[in-house]
Amino acid sequence: MSAVTVERPPREAVLSRQKVRQGLSRTVSLSQRIFQALCRRDVAISLGLVAVLIASAIGVVISAHENRQLFNTLSELHMQRDNYQREWSQLLLEQSALSAYGRIERRATEDMDMIVPGRGSIVLVPAPLAVAAGR
Repeated sequence: MSAVTVERPPREAVLSRQKVRQGLSRTVSLSQRIFQALCRRDVAISLGLVAVLIASAIGVVISAHENRQLFNTLSELHMQRDNYQREWSQLLLEQSALSAYGRIERRATEDMDMIVPGRGSIVLVPAPLAVAAGR
């Protein structure tokens, strides 16, 4: 078997002084043309309108985000209100159950040994004259 070797040609310097100068002069001339084009009235107006468009788009995004946050807060407040209304209804039911005449009478007789007085036990006290005259 024979061995074959492939020799690569020597590499040249990628950046020479002449190439750098040409690139720099192209860049400067391109920058000058861009600057001159930007100084034209119609291009300046177009760039201004693009800036206004981008600013309004960012404003729309921000307002949509705030809207979502406020809607979430509103939903949480609605749930909290519903919980408070449910608790208020339960408290009203409990109050009406605790203040029922039958329950009060039963508690008075069982816990405090109270009885309803008979007709003979009731004594009417006459009102003093000053109170009766409305003074």
